Amino acid sequence: MHNYKELRIWQEAMEVAQTIYQLTDSFPANEKYGLTSQINRAAISIPSNIAEGAGRSTNKEFSYFISVALGSAYELETQLLLSSRIDLIRVSDIEKPLLDLERLQKMLYKFKQTLKSDK
Repeated sequence: MHNYKELRIWQEAMEVAQTIYQLTDSFPANEKYGLTSQINRAAISIPSNIAEGAGRSTNKEFSYFISVALGSAYELETQLLLSSRIDLIRVSDIEKPLLDLERLQKMLYKFKQTLKSDK
């Protein structure tokens, strides 16, 4: 078991989730149960899966949850890009969140590789 709160990837994922929640506050009310909800759930899924994986007893199990978190990170990226394409948000408003998300994706991938090599 790992202390997920001490993991840099969890801390970064929490920051991304917080940023995304602040970002979706500006979305129109008619998107509350649509794209806004999807984006927020994907953002929450990343640190949640890191935490859940950290509580598992093997690196193989932890690696699975890191994979799920990585999938959610790519899902979130897609949803942000779509939000920009359909004019829910300006491209300039998602530039930094997308960079942060890309960094997090790389961190998750590298961490997963580390878990696999630590069998």
